[in-house]
Amino acid sequence: MFAAQADCVFLGSQLSGLCLAPVALQQTLVVVGVLNVVVLLSSLLGDITQKGYEKKRAKLLASYIPHFPSPEAPGPSTSSASRHHRAHRSGGARDERYRSDIHTEAVQAALAKHKEEKMALPMPTKRRSAFVQSPIDTCTPPDTSSASEDEGSLRRKAALSAVLAQNLQSPDYWINRSVQSSSTSSSASSTLSHGEPKTQPQPQLQPAISLLADVLAHTRIENSVPPDVTSSTPQERGSRVDLPPAVRGMSRGQSRSSMLDTADGVPVNSRVSTKIQQLLNTLKRPKRPPLSEFFLDDSEEIVEVPQPDPNTPKPEGRQIIPVKGEPLGVVSNWPPALQAALARWGATQAKSPALTALDITGKPLYTLTYGKLWSRSLKLAYTLLNKLGTKTEPVLQPGDRVALVYPNSDPGMFWVAFYGCLLAEVIPVPIEVPLSRQDAGSQQIGFLLGSCGVSLALTSEVCLKGLPKTPNGEIIQFKGWPRMKWVVTDTKYLTKPSKDWQPHIPTANTDTAYIEYKATKEGTVMGVAVSKISMLTHCQALTQACNYCEGETLVNVLDCKKDMGLWHGVLTSVMNRIHTIAVPYAVMKACPMSWVQRVHVHKARVALVKCRDLHWAMMAHKDQRDINLSSIRMLIVADGANPWSVSSCDAFLNVFQSHGLKPEVICPCATSPEALTVAIRSNKADVAILSMGGLSHGVIRVNTEDKNSALTVQDVGHIMPGALMCIVKPDGPPQLCKTDEIGEIVINSRAGGTMYYGLPGVTKNTFEVIPVNQAGAPIAEIPFSRTGLLGFVGPGSLVFVVGKIEGLLTVSGRRHNADDLVATALAVEPVKTVYRGRIAVFSVTVFYDERIVIVAEQRPDASEEDSFQWMSRVLQAIDSIHQVGLYCLALVPANTLPKTPLGGIHICETKQNFLEGNLHPCNILMCPHTCVTNMPKPRQKQPVDVGPASMLVGNLVAGKRIAQATGRELGVVEDQDLIRKHQFLSEALQWRAQTDPDHVLYVLLNAKGVAVCTATCAQLHKRAEKITATLMERGGLNTGDNVVLLYPPGIDLIAAFYGCLYAGVIPVTVRPPHPQNLAATLPTVRMIIDVSKAACILTTQPLMRILRSREAAASVNVKTWPTIIDTDDLPRKRPPHIYKPPTAEMLAYLDFSVSTTGMLTGVKMSHAAVSTLCRSIKLQCELYSSRQIAICLDPYCGLGFVLWCLSSVYSGHQSILIPPLELESSLPVWLSTLSQYKIRDTFCSYSVMELCTKGLGTQTEMLKARGLNLSCVRSCVVVAEERPRLALTQSFSKLFKDLGLSPRAVSTAFGSRVNLAIGLQGTAGPDPSTVYVDMKSLRHDRVRLVERGAPQSLPLMESGTILPGVRVIIVNPETRGPLGDSHLGEIWVNSPHSASGYYTIYGEESLQADHFNTRLSFGEPHTLWARTGYLGFIKRTDLLDASGDRHDALFVVGSLDETLELRGLRYHPIDIETSVSRAHRSIAESAVFTWTNLLVVVAELSGSEQEALDLVPLVTNVVLEEHHLIVGVVVIVDPGVIPINSRGEKQRMHLRDSFLADQLDPIYVAYNM
Repeated sequence: MFAAQADCVFLGSQLSGLCLAPVALQQTLVVVGVLNVVVLLSSLLGDITQKGYEKKRAKLLASYIPHFPSPEAPGPSTSSASRHHRAHRSGGARDERYRSDIHTEAVQAALAKHKEEKMALPMPTKRRSAFVQSPIDTCTPPDTSSASEDEGSLRRKAALSAVLAQNLQSPDYWINRSVQSSSTSSSASSTLSHGEPKTQPQPQLQPAISLLADVLAHTRIENSVPPDVTSSTPQERGSRVDLPPAVRGMSRGQSRSSMLDTADGVPVNSRVSTKIQQLLNTLKRPKRPPLSEFFLDDSEEIVEVPQPDPNTPKPEGRQIIPVKGEPLGVVSNWPPALQAALARWGATQAKSPALTALDITGKPLYTLTYGKLWSRSLKLAYTLLNKLGTKTEPVLQPGDRVALVYPNSDPGMFWVAFYGCLLAEVIPVPIEVPLSRQDAGSQQIGFLLGSCGVSLALTSEVCLKGLPKTPNGEIIQFKGWPRMKWVVTDTKYLTKPSKDWQPHIPTANTDTAYIEYKATKEGTVMGVAVSKISMLTHCQALTQACNYCEGETLVNVLDCKKDMGLWHGVLTSVMNRIHTIAVPYAVMKACPMSWVQRVHVHKARVALVKCRDLHWAMMAHKDQRDINLSSIRMLIVADGANPWSVSSCDAFLNVFQSHGLKPEVICPCATSPEALTVAIRSNKADVAILSMGGLSHGVIRVNTEDKNSALTVQDVGHIMPGALMCIVKPDGPPQLCKTDEIGEIVINSRAGGTMYYGLPGVTKNTFEVIPVNQAGAPIAEIPFSRTGLLGFVGPGSLVFVVGKIEGLLTVSGRRHNADDLVATALAVEPVKTVYRGRIAVFSVTVFYDERIVIVAEQRPDASEEDSFQWMSRVLQAIDSIHQVGLYCLALVPANTLPKTPLGGIHICETKQNFLEGNLHPCNILMCPHTCVTNMPKPRQKQPVDVGPASMLVGNLVAGKRIAQATGRELGVVEDQDLIRKHQFLSEALQWRAQTDPDHVLYVLLNAKGVAVCTATCAQLHKRAEKITATLMERGGLNTGDNVVLLYPPGIDLIAAFYGCLYAGVIPVTVRPPHPQNLAATLPTVRMIIDVSKAACILTTQPLMRILRSREAAASVNVKTWPTIIDTDDLPRKRPPHIYKPPTAEMLAYLDFSVSTTGMLTGVKMSHAAVSTLCRSIKLQCELYSSRQIAICLDPYCGLGFVLWCLSSVYSGHQSILIPPLELESSLPVWLSTLSQYKIRDTFCSYSVMELCTKGLGTQTEMLKARGLNLSCVRSCVVVAEERPRLALTQSFSKLFKDLGLSPRAVSTAFGSRVNLAIGLQGTAGPDPSTVYVDMKSLRHDRVRLVERGAPQSLPLMESGTILPGVRVIIVNPETRGPLGDSHLGEIWVNSPHSASGYYTIYGEESLQADHFNTRLSFGEPHTLWARTGYLGFIKRTDLLDASGDRHDALFVVGSLDETLELRGLRYHPIDIETSVSRAHRSIAESAVFTWTNLLVVVAELSGSEQEALDLVPLVTNVVLEEHHLIVGVVVIVDPGVIPINSRGEKQRMHLRDSFLADQLDPIYVAYNM
């Protein structure tokens, strides 16, 4: 898999156009990283050719060559004795698949081919607490299915605690050992990785990196998404902001170029990034092509269909001819029905032993004679028919179905019940004893009982007592079961039949005799009905094939309720008066040699076993010297058809040949629940050595060359007497196979099952198959039954079986057998990591193909490192031997996998748990990069030969509109007085203070909804004057200086703002630091103060104390603050004069905010822009003096600040201010204010809406009772700079509909850094519209509308009506040409209230001038536009706007800086996050980002930590299915770790920086291979 396999070669990584030779993972060079850095720096800082690069590379490498560690040899295999001992001790119920020595050699050879014992795979990172799997008592003792009584509990506890102590440091230790040490630094053009040996530091590297950082800090940074280590294509669009520093405290250039060297200014040797670099080295992804220009959505093209390999082996033989078994002989004394045989022996041979049962020590417990068996069965039959109801209303009629619930350890009771039912002519349905209400598969057994119409269960008294009961003593209702009546069949409860009663024993006919259960691959349990004639014929065929004689002794180790244990040990034995010795499973576990001892003691002629029993006996035989097995003439191996059985049979023969065992007596056989016995061997063995590669393509090829990928299979003899067999293709119509082709065995015989009881539809496809030839014509009219066995017919008509349909995993058109994969996994040394018999292999369908999953139980004493080591080697072994990639390998704590009643692993329940996230693994390794080979082709950009103008004409000819929209006219203000009053806000406030001094402009509420502060026009004016006077006196300021306003939300902030305008200084509002979290919040405050070069800080007394406190000094330098003025108690002074700006183009204020990409940007707002913006909002929302609006927003930037501080002064309406922080102490305060003041218009943020939805959702009835009524609300606008959160707004509307909230009221506004308000739902426009777009098209920058509920559809809500005076156009960010309305492009805006530019430290506005004053490349070259940095589209709707024209709706899809460009497509993080959050109930929140072309998903776990690893496969699956992307790293963290800003937006870049600097303290980090 990781070596260069023919079908799985990874291309070499291409770094910035320089091609590195592919480095196989196994020879990862510690130095290559350093080399790349040095060589790449040279190429960045000076020109370097390919030849020069190679030369320089060779020179640099030369000195390191001797330092490479030699590959370790594979560890020596453990001695066979200790291996035997260990395997015996831990043998589980599925242990028939124990390792064959040939196979072990193959695996060792395959692993040796991989050269390296320890792979340089990044080991997952676990938090300490995640190591503690579960309390010691609950997780360690192996359960009954693995007889490991030598692992004493004391030793186990000590071992576990020792292992835990050792484990706590193991991940780092392991990583450091495998890749001595490395750190990663990312630059704008590529990611440089340097893995340096600790002993040889590279001092010359550091200056080069810092020099590079300096160079980059002054050049244009190409893209804010981290650079792609594997791509040589230049990123096209300039990011929105370069030089204003990032929140970390560096310039944009530095923050991207040397993030890892300087996280918080501290050099980081980051463990996380080391592992990511390892992962990249492992993957060596092909280079990423850019976005395609023209796009066809074609599912064939979307998913690469793997091309058939021309070298695939094809079958070449002739068509197979049906194979006939020998004729079924007619013996004169054969009974007419099986019951007749019992009657005969019961009468004539009453003393003859029928059954001997053993106790738990293996000693005989009781012997049931034929006389007793007959009399007890007769009693039971009589009781069932005559004593369970009344004479007129009997409970049972002949033909009714009855469940038989008997434990394996009580065969006598079962025999009596079975024959009793046959004599009463009711149909027995033997099932397992249910142990608990939630038994694995209990629901499916319920389905079986339901489909068979069972309502009565027979059981023994002992068994009944053991069944789980309700508190009042009744047997509980098992999950999925129909209502049951329980009948105890112990002899003392049976009635002796009356003299005149005789059972009715008709000649065998086609009526059903009994029903045997069978579980399908999907876990459904169905009942195979066997008719009376089939039962009899099958016994006759077995008698003939096995040559049974009357009075022989047979030892039966198998379950007597079904399959071979029932057919030989209960039915055929009675027909031939055989003495059966039953050895139950529990006895075998206590004494594995018991069956061999029974054969020796009773001189048994026949023994009935599984490979597991051969294996166990072989392990335990050392203690037994005097065993003689020469009496055996047939050792029937029930699962001899399993390909891995050949080695068990050989090994058993080797050990016991010296004890008289003859080679020819070993008789493997092939059986199936539908066809009963298919074939049984009765002479010398034949084996075939087949090529595993050929088998995976369904053809038979003798393996001559590579013994590592060979499969040895033994024959299972000839087809049963009286049967006819064909081999047909397993899928599609039942076409006959060719002679060298593997297919499904189908049988025509009177001795097979007749139907799935109660399921006629499924029956037809299985029991009534008519094989057809190549022309499609039926070969005969006789029906065949499918056996579910895959095989072929060898020389001499011998039958070979290579696997079962239910164990078949079809991956990319090739077939693999689950048992083969298990055998390979178990052959990987050392097996001390997992329990042998507890491995489940299944496939799950993910992304149009089957993916193989292996789940195993981990031993409690296996260390973290051992487990990871074992997992990595299993991956390699399976890849080498089977040429197939594993999708997921999971280890779960001991005894946590669901078990079948006989102790095997319940595969389909395990699969269900895996898919539902209930598996709770303790270790997991996902390999999607390796095995998902059908990914869509990455998009290639089409060459743009077509000019922009032609495209424009083409769009118009195609009937596409150019995507643009305009708000209504702003109109002209005629009155000079109004112009004067409204040109500058400072003058507007003065004018209001004179004309309407007592009009209340602001009311500030506290958490109780009480007005704590109000401000009339005059009060606000006077407070502003006091601040102005103080600034002039104490500030020592010049006109145009910047002043920071550091206030909690309130009226002080507003007064300080107008005080600054009056003084002619520029206010900068800054969110105050959080007193409980100064370390995180104060540096941002400090940075804005430094960046804005503030001359002075206005604040309150408490905040001033915080700024100068000792706690603050720990985070920032408190001695260098500018002048701090507290404005709490100012003297009543008036300033000598109030400043009036000479022109409206002068700066009014600076608006600073941190973008979601972690960039701090300040924009300049002129007086003209401010007054136009206020006018635009006034017109849109119809604001005037008599109106009241309620605002629950943060007042520090964007539209929130405008509504809080500016709008009321301009329009004269009253603003009721509710600081969002108050909601934390009293959630309903905002809604109750709306109700109390009968507010028509309110503005809030998404975080406020989310708080109300989550916190008040369940309390609507209580709020209604309090009289809360929201019917007055006409518009509730969410202020945001992002795609509208439709799910949140809809749930808010639905929740509060009961309180009178109109569903049409909720809408969103949209603003950006360049223009604070572009769209805002007003009073006059139409309701906001919602559309559904196709997500696949969106990735190609196309907009295709689809119906609601269409697959891959994404609902989007319009982002408010476009404001008056605003024009919007959708533009291609690369070509800068206008786009049609079916395209996704960047939103450009033309408006008099756009900001006038970025405020930067260096004053180099030219770098970003194109964000504010840019022109289209064609179409309208003279208009100046501002680039919002957001992607969106415009759709013309059928609604009419205020002027009567059709309304153009603007839809915002997401920030351009946030988009992830992967596989040449454009992804929006929120879409991937929505899918991730749906993947599992315990994912509270998620965030995604890319790092060097790897997709990293961070998920917050709201459940218990044991669920952490369940999320890894589910997250990987959902992103692959819905977005066609492979997740590189899955990080599971605690709730609240994903940083969210005040606007409720995720700070993904902060999260990325914290992750790479290893500051997240994750619960688990999984690196997907």
